[in-house]
Amino acid sequence: MERWARRAVRLRRPLLGAWAVVVVAGAIAASRLSALQSNVFSVPGSDSEAVRSILERHFGDRPDGSFTVVFEVPDSADPLLRARLQALVDRAARVVPSGRAQPLLAGGRHVLYGDVVSTLSLSQAKRYADDLHRALRPPPGTRAYVTGAAAIQAGLDPIFSEDLRKGEMIALPIALAVLLAVFGLSLAVTIPLIFAAFTIFGALGLVWIAAHWMTTPTYVTNLVFLIGLGIAVDYSLLVVYRFREELERGLSVEDAVAQTMATAGRAVVFSGATVAVGLALLLFMPIPFMRAMGLGGFVIPLVSIAAALTVQPALLSLYGARGVRRAHVAGALRLRLRLPLPVLPGTRDREQGLWAGLARSIMRRPLLYLVSAALLLGAAVIPVFSLELTPGSVEGIPRHPQAVQGFDVLRRAVGPGAVSPIQVVVDTGRAGRALEPAVQAAIGRLLERLRRDPEVALALYAPHGRFLDRSRRYAQVIVASRHEYGQPQAQELVRRLRERILPSAGWPRGVEVLAGGAPAQGVDFLDRSYGAFPWLVLAVLGVTYFLLLRAFRSLVLPLKAIVLNLLSVAASYGALVVVFRWGWGSDVLGLYQFDQVEGWIPIFLFAMLFGLSMDYEVFLVSRMREAWDEGQANEQAVARGLERTGRIITAAAVIMVAAFSGFLAGRIVGLQEFGLGLAVAILLDATVVRAILVPSLMAVLGRYNWWLPAPVARLARVAPSPLERPALRPAGR
Repeated sequence: MERWARRAVRLRRPLLGAWAVVVVAGAIAASRLSALQSNVFSVPGSDSEAVRSILERHFGDRPDGSFTVVFEVPDSADPLLRARLQALVDRAARVVPSGRAQPLLAGGRHVLYGDVVSTLSLSQAKRYADDLHRALRPPPGTRAYVTGAAAIQAGLDPIFSEDLRKGEMIALPIALAVLLAVFGLSLAVTIPLIFAAFTIFGALGLVWIAAHWMTTPTYVTNLVFLIGLGIAVDYSLLVVYRFREELERGLSVEDAVAQTMATAGRAVVFSGATVAVGLALLLFMPIPFMRAMGLGGFVIPLVSIAAALTVQPALLSLYGARGVRRAHVAGALRLRLRLPLPVLPGTRDREQGLWAGLARSIMRRPLLYLVSAALLLGAAVIPVFSLELTPGSVEGIPRHPQAVQGFDVLRRAVGPGAVSPIQVVVDTGRAGRALEPAVQAAIGRLLERLRRDPEVALALYAPHGRFLDRSRRYAQVIVASRHEYGQPQAQELVRRLRERILPSAGWPRGVEVLAGGAPAQGVDFLDRSYGAFPWLVLAVLGVTYFLLLRAFRSLVLPLKAIVLNLLSVAASYGALVVVFRWGWGSDVLGLYQFDQVEGWIPIFLFAMLFGLSMDYEVFLVSRMREAWDEGQANEQAVARGLERTGRIITAAAVIMVAAFSGFLAGRIVGLQEFGLGLAVAILLDATVVRAILVPSLMAVLGRYNWWLPAPVARLARVAPSPLERPALRPAGR
């Protein structure tokens, strides 16, 4: 690492020039990313995906690329008005490539609605939502809406952009304030911000490239910016802080850069690697949405590591000692404004005194601190047992877009399931067979059973028109639930339909019947995702353990880190239940109160948090390891590590929590849930876990913290740590 740092110092100008090009290209790519994004929850190999494929190929109807036109009318039974509106929809459908209007249906006395089907993907169809709405020019007394997945997505895109700007307005000032508190009035404050710009726009450029060949969720832009800001500023903050320490020891700038990269820089690489590992494993999830979210998250630590190895030493060398030194006015500002700015070198640092006092107190009573912190964290975990998942919802979004208003009109008229119905496809196996009496009789029995189910609001079928394909091999039955597609009642209807209702209809031999549409797709999404999730967890635990074993040169410390991280993640899940389901504090924070958590969030939180929590573990324990290797006793090493890193880890956590709080400022429930989970986990991790649980547990474990037998050390290619070394008592005890 030292040789690499010295090489980066010599090549600093070409490196910074190359990264400047990356930033410009990434900024241009980011401005064009929204048009390529869409939230699609397809599940390859599932029944719902088979139904989607059949509907697209044989019916010219791709559900996620279709629209629902809704009219509020004086009287839905007026035949002249209905004919006039049908002609209007027929003409308007031509603005959508491959668009075809379906017959209008009555949804009560004052609502008419019908679909405009197409073979477009959601990201393609959303571009025509406004065109379709403008093409509908209803007569006086009638109001038109265009809703459906594509139209709602088009209405949400500008909201995502506005929410991102709100998040920036929260995160950036807090990050700047913390940097000023740590570095004082110094040019050093700008280094983490420059580093963050390189990371964010480099990552967005890679996401833009990936979006051309894979479906990329709309969430990814907000995720890359706010998480990238938190990670990049944290990493750079820790490196610059260590660089300043090395300069204060009297090293030259180049030697200080080399020593900083060999210590803090090495810790950053290990930390970034642990974050990347958890997110990289999402790339193996059998769900395109999860893979795309994983890719969006994975490129953040990946680019951060690349920038840390190149930009960071180049910037440190370019700024030099003068650039990172505190301005002389910092002390005056401290006295006049009472700001918590750091003092000049050589004077007493109150924050270090605070952390040193805490460290000594924990070393005196480790069991008391350990039990108290464990009980607090355990209490935070308990609500996780009330966690309930949903594949998605239209409830947790703003109601002002016209597409959402149209959805609400239709929901009041015929129920929320009408916009996203279950689509049952009957595959008879050969052309013309769908009209055979035995098949039609079975469909009739199916309709009878469906209409007896209390959850079914509507079951539609006719032996002609949109319900049969041209070859007459396939028939479709449309089933609307009384609840929205992501709610438990709709999910239970899908399961009941597949397990009992469809088999009981008595289908002729050779006929295959599949349930698809948004509700079925949601069930398949949850089943497939959480079927793979345990394997993801095991893989993350295994790879993380090996990485930490190499970083800490210990068998015990990685295991301790993994257990505590699991508790931190579980506590973040519990916070989601407390705030969103139970509503504790939701009014104060201005958040939704919502019974369910979107299904992608616990998986992504685990992958993200497991790496992020390891950041602070690596920085803290690496300092303890340094002290242990210098010959200090276990208690001295643990106290020294906490004393030297507690303050900077707390500052880094504040920046990270501020960045994640940017998600809470948004108006989309999924991102609010995601932001709260991240913020709570990092807050708990930097306070209860790293400041109390880790040092108290390490004090109890004693010299066993550092045990690494020689055979294991040879396999990991690191130096062994035997137990024979005596544990000395701290000086002054």
